[in-house]
Amino acid sequence: MRVNVPPFSTTLKVLIGLNVGMWLIGQFLFEQVLGLPISPYLSLVPGLVYENGFVWQLFTYMFLHSTSSIMHIVFNLLMLWMIGSELEQRWGRRFFVSFYVGSGFGAAVIYTMGILIYSGLTKNQQYAAIPVVGASGAIFGLLLAYGILFGERVMHFMMLFPMKAKYFVMILGGIEVVSLMTSGPAGGQVANLAHLGGLIAGYAILIGWTMWQRRGWNQKKTKTRNLRLVVNNKPDDDSNKNGPKYWN
Repeated sequence: MRVNVPPFSTTLKVLIGLNVGMWLIGQFLFEQVLGLPISPYLSLVPGLVYENGFVWQLFTYMFLHSTSSIMHIVFNLLMLWMIGSELEQRWGRRFFVSFYVGSGFGAAVIYTMGILIYSGLTKNQQYAAIPVVGASGAIFGLLLAYGILFGERVMHFMMLFPMKAKYFVMILGGIEVVSLMTSGPAGGQVANLAHLGGLIAGYAILIGWTMWQRRGWNQKKTKTRNLRLVVNNKPDDDSNKNGPKYWN
């Protein structure tokens, strides 16, 4: 039996190293051993973002993970490795990192806005004070991209049931929608709205990138069509000595 191990690029090593380093050094050493709390400042607390201007939390939260269960960070980083390796090969380092961080950031923005709206409508400020940590929003963005680009690949739902990647992502999205409707935006200690936010942000980035590329390609084609070669065939014209002229 042959097992295909995804490549472990330098980019993935850095991203995974940042997550593991923040989990071990920042959260365990600083908080558990030295008693220096960093999570309240680096995790995503919607109330602190829109009331106190802690906008950096929209980025930093994705590098923190739960210290009560090791499976939180293990699952996220395994998905980052398995899914991210192929996406990086397809896109290149720069766009892959931009997409990963952008999906996590977009998930945080959508979650924060959703909590703000929910708190305003229900007069319940509970969720606005609950910190959110984890790379799941960014991971869900990667899953969305994988389902679009490699939709025919076979993945295993719950590690047991083989199915095409596009259906796998659809089922995950459906589960998050149902969970959001039945448990609330952060019910059961899972930020379902942030997961959905990662899917939405990932899709928006792909659409925006595609439109930008298409626009650039159309401009290039237009510029090419406007390019003309003008040759002066008069032998007694001094300007002909310098060769043909290009007009744009």
